Amino acid sequence: MVAGSLQEKKGYYYIVLNLQDELGKRKPKWIATGLAVKGNKKRAEQMLSETRRAYDNPTFIPGGEMLFTELMNSWLPIIKNNVQLTTYTGYLYTVERRIVPFFEKHPVKLNQFEPKHLQAYYSYMREDLQLSANTVIHHHAIIRKALDYAFKAGFIQSNPADRVERPKKPDFLVSYYDDVKLFAMFEVMRYDIIELPVLIAAYYGLRRSEVIGLKWDAIDFADKTITIRHSATQITIDGKYTFYTKDILKTKSSFRTLPLIPTIESALLRAKANQEKCRAVAGRSYNKEYMDYVCVDDLGNIIKPGLVSHRFGRILENHDLPKIRFHDLRHSCASLLLKNGVSIKEIQEWLGHSNFSTTANIYAHLEYSAKVTSAQTIQNALNPA
Repeated sequence: MVAGSLQEKKGYYYIVLNLQDELGKRKPKWIATGLAVKGNKKRAEQMLSETRRAYDNPTFIPGGEMLFTELMNSWLPIIKNNVQLTTYTGYLYTVERRIVPFFEKHPVKLNQFEPKHLQAYYSYMREDLQLSANTVIHHHAIIRKALDYAFKAGFIQSNPADRVERPKKPDFLVSYYDDVKLFAMFEVMRYDIIELPVLIAAYYGLRRSEVIGLKWDAIDFADKTITIRHSATQITIDGKYTFYTKDILKTKSSFRTLPLIPTIESALLRAKANQEKCRAVAGRSYNKEYMDYVCVDDLGNIIKPGLVSHRFGRILENHDLPKIRFHDLRHSCASLLLKNGVSIKEIQEWLGHSNFSTTANIYAHLEYSAKVTSAQTIQNALNPA
């Protein structure tokens, strides 16, 4: 068998094979495993053994003998350094809570993995768990990424996920409030702990993470601007909820400076004065960790994203208002802008969408003013008198 060893380089394992050229001269070959050194020694040793066998027997596919569940578990630490932490925790949850448990009950080796196995998993999700087509599509994307890694690493000869009939993504129809319902909602939210997050989301169409991540240094009361450059959310690490903040947004377009609307300016000034009052009254009991943040409670604790969404839905239900999600305040903002003649391009910039097509696909069907113009045009064309 070809001689070889494992070498560490920049925190990753590499396989080094002792090959020879045509003249019999030693010619080492370095092969990246994609495995981080920490916690992957056993897996790296297995890959070394399989790779050495592969060079002795060209028909053998290294890694193909592993179970599909082993691939998913070994892929997670590899992808961790290539995606944002919030994305990784989503992958982790899906793999550990859904994908691996299913395929532990239906074990299959990687070199025997076929589209029918994926189809069985997707059918289980739709029929047994009653999950949506969007969720299945999300799982499909994760599995496909892992199998693509296996293909590039030489474990499999093709990606079976490319030959699967995945569910069709349903057409997305936004839910939103008009101005009358928004005014009614503002009234029932008055003096509640989530009043300020609701106002900001409705007036600016911010994402929940952008609302909760808003800091005082983003508010320029002198120049009357508000800059969206922070975000905050909850993620699960090792089974525990963790508050995660970012000072860099996901895309450049998400970073935007908008005019400070007078209603929001007044609400922010009241919130700032209240925070200073509460800090003085609470003394040492006041949490100073989040003093830079706008959306905090009377003891200085950040208002958790989960609390905002849960409380928002409960207040609407208690006051017999139509059910919408907190995120639908973003859609409500966009629909009001459209109704009042703001172009889709301007709405794209207001909401911070990365491209025009995203905004157009979501909101174009709401642009009624253009339809009125079209109706008048066809009327004049066919009835010139």
